[in-house]
Amino acid sequence: MEPKDIAKLELPEDVMRQYGHSIVDMIVDHNLNQHKKLPVAQATRSEMDSVFLEEAPEKGTEVMQVLDFVMQQVVPYSNIMSHPKFYSFVPGPSNYVSAMADALATGFNIFSGGWAAAPAAAELEIVTINWLLKIFGLPAKRGGGIFTSGGSMANLTALVTARSIKCGEDFSKAVIYLSDQAHSSNIKAIHVLGFKKEQIRIIPTDIEFKFAINKLKNAINKDCLEGLQPFCLIASAGTTNTGTVDPLSELAAICKKEKLWFHIDGAYGGAAILAKAGKKILKGMEKADSITVDPHKWFYQPYEMGCLLVRNHKWLSGTFTEKPEYLKDVEGNPSEINFYDHGIQLTRRFRALKFYMSVKTFGLKAFREAVEYNFALAEKTEALLRKSPKWEVVSPATLAVINFRYNPIDKKLTEDEIDDLNRMISKKVVESREAMLVTTYLNGMVVLRMCLINPRTTLDDVRDTINLCEKFAVA
Repeated sequence: MEPKDIAKLELPEDVMRQYGHSIVDMIVDHNLNQHKKLPVAQATRSEMDSVFLEEAPEKGTEVMQVLDFVMQQVVPYSNIMSHPKFYSFVPGPSNYVSAMADALATGFNIFSGGWAAAPAAAELEIVTINWLLKIFGLPAKRGGGIFTSGGSMANLTALVTARSIKCGEDFSKAVIYLSDQAHSSNIKAIHVLGFKKEQIRIIPTDIEFKFAINKLKNAINKDCLEGLQPFCLIASAGTTNTGTVDPLSELAAICKKEKLWFHIDGAYGGAAILAKAGKKILKGMEKADSITVDPHKWFYQPYEMGCLLVRNHKWLSGTFTEKPEYLKDVEGNPSEINFYDHGIQLTRRFRALKFYMSVKTFGLKAFREAVEYNFALAEKTEALLRKSPKWEVVSPATLAVINFRYNPIDKKLTEDEIDDLNRMISKKVVESREAMLVTTYLNGMVVLRMCLINPRTTLDDVRDTINLCEKFAVA
């Protein structure tokens, strides 16, 4: 390369094409062959330091050499979240069309904050948000929303909005309610917003891990009698631990009666509404004031893509609009939405493009069928476990999550021994790198948890993993 190219941070045309084609080839090869790879990456901090730790280089390195280094030392040391045997946390199945859409959005460096910078980007966000409003039964004309980096930011945005609408500037007596199974991002958001511990009510769940309605009513009544201001309730549409959905319709009725903001965290399970069974389980979502959805989970999008939907788009603009002098000239008319007025970020990447292109390419029917497949796979997994004398189902298949533990009926083990055995099974499976299967706690028990939202995971993959667990259990 000529020195003038380096100073401009540019590459010659032939090098750019070679570089880009090489990366696309690598991504295609990965998509075609990831099932043959080990899904788990392992390395210590000292091992990583020995490879990467250096001062920022003054002189550059040949571009293909840097790419080769990354493919040898970076990519292999990252878990494959889209691998068919990655069952833990919430997998990220992704899809190739959306990955390439992300490359387009980044390659053209499209700013998706305001209408004046990219009318088409803003319009596609409006259109795709409208698709989601219709899917979740929120009013298309008055409703609105915004794409965020993920569910954590969507929940934070929702709670900022709820506080603004319900409390104004004084939230000193405000009280917020959520269950003991609510996602940790909600607690983090509450703390970020400056609420004190005394303003948070964590309501115990019932035997099915759902919001205990009577305990919630008692808590609200007590707070009202003490002169406090109940203002918001957070329900879960698919808890991370069990996939459980709170009694949304009952909670909606309580919120309406008590004038509470009704936020539904559907970051994990919201997309299950695409399936017939899921729509039945999620009845009541249409009554929410705000809904968090994570397209980078069960809508099969790459990271980062969360979404907040609200019943009235004016709630967002009324909460987040600021008018600095340097933006006065690009305010536009009211129909030309500036999404920096609907959320926290001013500078925003063009997230809507990947959702738009993948839905346009595959059609919503394909997404519905993928979710239906995940439901069926979880139910088949439960049936497989129940037929075995070695396994106990602790929490049945719910929104493609199932919890179980190794507890053979021919052995009389104590609860502590069963817990230790299942911890050991998880540890050995992860150390083998053949599958990612970790434990969680339910009713004081250590259990193995499978999250089966990957449409490329097969029942044979599940069988292989269960057989691997059994092998380690008797070793």
